[in-house]
Amino acid sequence: MGRYRPPREPSSPYITSEGAKTLREELRQLWKIERPQVTAVVHEAAKNGDRSENGDYIYGKRRLREIDSRVRYLTNRLEDITVVDRTPGNIKKVFFGAWVSLEDDQGKSVCYRIVGADELDASKGYISVDSPLAKALIGKNLDDEITFTLHGESHDYLIIEIRYFNAAFADESNH
Repeated sequence: MGRYRPPREPSSPYITSEGAKTLREELRQLWKIERPQVTAVVHEAAKNGDRSENGDYIYGKRRLREIDSRVRYLTNRLEDITVVDRTPGNIKKVFFGAWVSLEDDQGKSVCYRIVGADELDASKGYISVDSPLAKALIGKNLDDEITFTLHGESHDYLIIEIRYFNAAFADESNH
């Protein structure tokens, strides 16, 4: 079996200002702090002779490749993204960056924020703008019913709340 993987569909180029800041911080951490430390370890390990049995050298080189790969990705991604840092003109519709509260048929409610693919975090309720749920939500109004399919299963929700936060003025941890 070969290692070929079909190319992934490119993710949307949108990101929140908080997400862009996080990516920049990760890039700085990798490039300015972690990479120099790993390089120093590899340099010292290389002085010890036989590199084929030198764990510090082998794992250090592997970690350098991982760091360099992630740095390349972050650098390219930061050049290509569009930071969405303002509230849309119509805050009664669902757009990128919105917190959306939904209720299912049994009355159970959930809350999600529509963010860029690089910001995905299920524990915070962040869903990608490219996800089936987000695609079903974009452009909808309060009290609209949506239906989306995930893994062959249909889900129905009612939009019960739409909120937008400006990071400069609000703390998002209060929902």
